[in-house]
Amino acid sequence: MKRQEYISWDDYFMGIALLAAKRSKDPSTQVGACIVSGASHDSANENTILSVGYNGLPLGCSDDEFPWERDGDFLDTKYPFVVHAELNAILNARGKSLVGARIYVALFPCNECCKAIIQCGIKEVIYLSDKYADTDAVKASKKMFEAAGVKLTQLVPQTTKIELSFIQE
Repeated sequence: MKRQEYISWDDYFMGIALLAAKRSKDPSTQVGACIVSGASHDSANENTILSVGYNGLPLGCSDDEFPWERDGDFLDTKYPFVVHAELNAILNARGKSLVGARIYVALFPCNECCKAIIQCGIKEVIYLSDKYADTDAVKASKKMFEAAGVKLTQLVPQTTKIELSFIQE
């Protein structure tokens, strides 16, 4: 008899996104993203992780030399320097086709990430939190996603917690 306690595909991929977020050095917000192949005629390529990313500085920029503050003069904050998780995952795909893919992300994408998601052909955004729903950036995202026909799904996880151990018994 097969094991019954395995997690769903959605919880698995969101779990990968949440694990990726643990790589972020940002002291206030850690976000991860996981891009997954969409359904195709070749079922062997369905549910394949295409790329992963998290919010952080671009390659070659030291985490110790750039600011992580949220307030102050623009150039003294993290905002002009940090690459968001969604864009990082798209860039980490290194030119691999993302057409028809899905992206799993803990936080609903901002308008800048939205543009990149639409432009590379991702067709579904699965997210956990929409805590910035009232901001102009998220309102703009939703307007563009709707216009481009990108499906938006707020994940209601079947799993509340996943515990990992590096200790092998």
